[in-house]
Amino acid sequence: MYFTHMPLNPTRRGTRDLVASPQRMHAAVLAGFLPDVADRDRILWRLDNPERHRLDLYVVSREEPSFEGLSDQAGWPSQPTWRSAPYTPLLDSLEAGQRWVFRLRANPVRSVRAEGRDRGQRVPVAGEARRMEWLLRQGSAHGFTVPGGAHERPNARVSEDRTEQFRRRTGTGTVTLKTVTFEGLLQVTDPAALREALVSGIGPAKGYGCGLITLARPT
Repeated sequence: MYFTHMPLNPTRRGTRDLVASPQRMHAAVLAGFLPDVADRDRILWRLDNPERHRLDLYVVSREEPSFEGLSDQAGWPSQPTWRSAPYTPLLDSLEAGQRWVFRLRANPVRSVRAEGRDRGQRVPVAGEARRMEWLLRQGSAHGFTVPGGAHERPNARVSEDRTEQFRRRTGTGTVTLKTVTFEGLLQVTDPAALREALVSGIGPAKGYGCGLITLARPT
């Protein structure tokens, strides 16, 4: 497994074209891998925009990528392009009871069954309280809890709430994607389950830049 970071130049037209469509961004990420690479559908990616003139691409993949094309289109000509590092050392270091600062861009949804239909329809989870409940359920399923902070509320917050619209690649209709970014502190309860979440993602819309959870040591 590899973890890759690539700074993108938000002032370039090529970057703006990619950012405007998660579908195009996904295609640009996949272009960094050979067509016969196994598990192409399990490649995770996320765009972070921590500052006005800063845009960071993160990728988790089984194979090491080569982003020359992406660098030509959206990179910084005077800065290092991308950096990949083995992910296994971090994955192997996880132990029950550890606390990590986490960041997750997700597509929280719930299933609503319409009358006369056998299958439910996915609808976005609205409201901070319900989104936090969604996060806690995901944590229970993926090997972590979010410990209580002030006033015993979960030590996490929604730092970004976005609605994106873009046309499908086939040109048949428009996709509306509602995403939120969770940031906070988690505690490991099941290291194996959390390892799987780190490499396979959490929640739907992974092809559109959701599901990649990253960890950092608390300061």
